[in-house]
Amino acid sequence: MQHDFTIRDKKREKIILLVLGTLIALGPFSIDMYLPSFQSIAQEFTTTKAQVGFSLTSYFIGIALGQLAYGPIMDKFGRKKPLLIGLVIYIIAALSCFYSPNLYWLIISRFFLAAGSSAGMVASKAVVRDIFPPQEVARAMSFLMLIMGGAPIIAPTIGGIVITHFSWHSIFLILAVFAGLMFISVYKFLPESIEPDRTVKLHVKQVFLKYKGILENKIFFTFSLAGSLTIGAMFAYISNAPSLFMDNFHLSETEFGWLFGMNAAGLIIGSQLNRLVLKHDTTFNITLKISYLLVALAILFLINGFWVANFYTTIIILFLILFLLGFQNPNTTALSLFPFTKRAGRASALVGSFKMIFGAIASFIISKFTGPSMLPLAIIIIVSLSISSLLLLRFRLKEKRSLVLINK
Repeated sequence: MQHDFTIRDKKREKIILLVLGTLIALGPFSIDMYLPSFQSIAQEFTTTKAQVGFSLTSYFIGIALGQLAYGPIMDKFGRKKPLLIGLVIYIIAALSCFYSPNLYWLIISRFFLAAGSSAGMVASKAVVRDIFPPQEVARAMSFLMLIMGGAPIIAPTIGGIVITHFSWHSIFLILAVFAGLMFISVYKFLPESIEPDRTVKLHVKQVFLKYKGILENKIFFTFSLAGSLTIGAMFAYISNAPSLFMDNFHLSETEFGWLFGMNAAGLIIGSQLNRLVLKHDTTFNITLKISYLLVALAILFLINGFWVANFYTTIIILFLILFLLGFQNPNTTALSLFPFTKRAGRASALVGSFKMIFGAIASFIISKFTGPSMLPLAIIIIVSLSISSLLLLRFRLKEKRSLVLINK
């Protein structure tokens, strides 16, 4: 049962969205902040950056499974209590990463770090779906992307600075402190947005059947899969970025941090322009048009990787791709959640899990192809974005009834 909860106070709305945006940013912040430290971690544990990359893959697996677990838990017990427990798990796991004596310990600790951060990713999207009317969800999601988009800009830069003056271990101490501040913010400022539903069953079979029911919804399936494919392309880039820029183009850890942040600025710019564009066109129409542009850029990136491999061409194309993903991520999420009110927690968890599963797959694949060639990254990007665009086009041609419904 949903609370009769509406936001009439604009100041309160901004505070709630700020807390939610910071929560959803905790996941990517945990990824991007330690990217510049791959070389330092590899040197300390006498291994390669490719092996260190498995700590990124374990994170993606943890965040995918964690979201699937938190979905029904948050529908049963409400959003706030499970979220606070998740933040406690995150703090403990961050301290475990800080004390890592070897790479295997770090890989396992990163899994639990992800399990903790996934609570924030599920809760933030579910609370938005709880308290905003359907036509406002995409705009609210874009505001979350404004905060979330700041993570890839700020995090690698902070990570580069920390590596320069301290050890890579300190990054995880900073993350633990950050999560502690988030715990206080959630406790003080975030209201409970639904009544706990004690009828929700947490037996594995029942949970599976509920997720199966959500997955069978054509609207959810189309937009969650389309969005997950674009996220897979983005995480392939994130996983490959240290090798691409530091090994291929010989950037220092600090230079990499600044460049990675500059490219990621495209995401935040796109998400905010999306809020303006949504006033003049429907969410679906914008998403479909952007998908065509993404495919065109993916083709250019493939050509660049195959024949040119120019530094400036590479960063310009990647910037533009991330810029357009600033539109796709909030829009595909909003469209995925459109059919759900009562099951928003589970639907939010499933769409988030989908995205992280595709991120894990892309990260694992790209970690197997470290080397001077950009072609593996270019191939993953073009395949992912092309299939995503075809799914959206198919929905437009085949699901006209559903299209009328979501365009209202």
